[in-house]
Amino acid sequence: MSWWEAALLGLLQGLTEFLPVSSSGHLVLGRYALGLEPSGDATFAVFVHFGTVLSILTVYRRRVGSIVVSALGAAVGRRAAGAAPDARLGLYILLSLIPTAIVYLLFKDSLEAAFGSPRLVCLMLVATGALLFLTLLRPHPNGELSIGKALAVGAAQAVAIIPGISRSGATICAALYQNVSPEKAADFSFLMLLPVVVGATILKSLELQLDAPVMPLVVGTLAAYVSGMIAIRVVLEFVRRGRLHVFAWYCLAAGTAGFFVVPA
Repeated sequence: MSWWEAALLGLLQGLTEFLPVSSSGHLVLGRYALGLEPSGDATFAVFVHFGTVLSILTVYRRRVGSIVVSALGAAVGRRAAGAAPDARLGLYILLSLIPTAIVYLLFKDSLEAAFGSPRLVCLMLVATGALLFLTLLRPHPNGELSIGKALAVGAAQAVAIIPGISRSGATICAALYQNVSPEKAADFSFLMLLPVVVGATILKSLELQLDAPVMPLVVGTLAAYVSGMIAIRVVLEFVRRGRLHVFAWYCLAAGTAGFFVVPA
């Protein structure tokens, strides 16, 4: 892989990890367009995912620190003033992981095989567009998260393992459908991604090839990091303004066009 291919794929990873247009789907289609192997290599995947982890930690550094401190304080029975909401959010994040873990363990092989099907990706992009349009049915959500809602959002994240289904789109939409306020829906979607990406990165690190060229890894990681921070802020703004459905047009167009371009 050349440095410019690494930069392009890192840019795709960072932008589409957070924009509601499916990072996995775009990486499959991007590799197809560049003539690369659909599954990619584990080393590059580890590094670009590390870039997205850094982008979340940069944007949400104070919130992540507060959640960790509050959760640890609750665990040892010491609750600081105002810490309960963040400790509760930490609990919701942990609960949201359960559906994802179950689906991945039960359907691991089938899900990995799906990454070799560009046409499936295109169909799922169309499905993502439909999910985003449905947010118009809940124009002014203003509720709070709960255990049941967190599990439902986690189930949406589990479905989004299928390439072409946007993880951020599916989780934010699932929260909005349940009347969770836009800010809380977006924050929860991005924060719940952190343990998922960290876990996936650790698993993929077991497949690392230590002799991989350094330059593509560095370029890809930096591209994912910078573009990830930009994408997070863009999505937050669109969600706050109730304009998440705007991305549906892109998903529908990309999925429909791609379906007629990629091989069956």
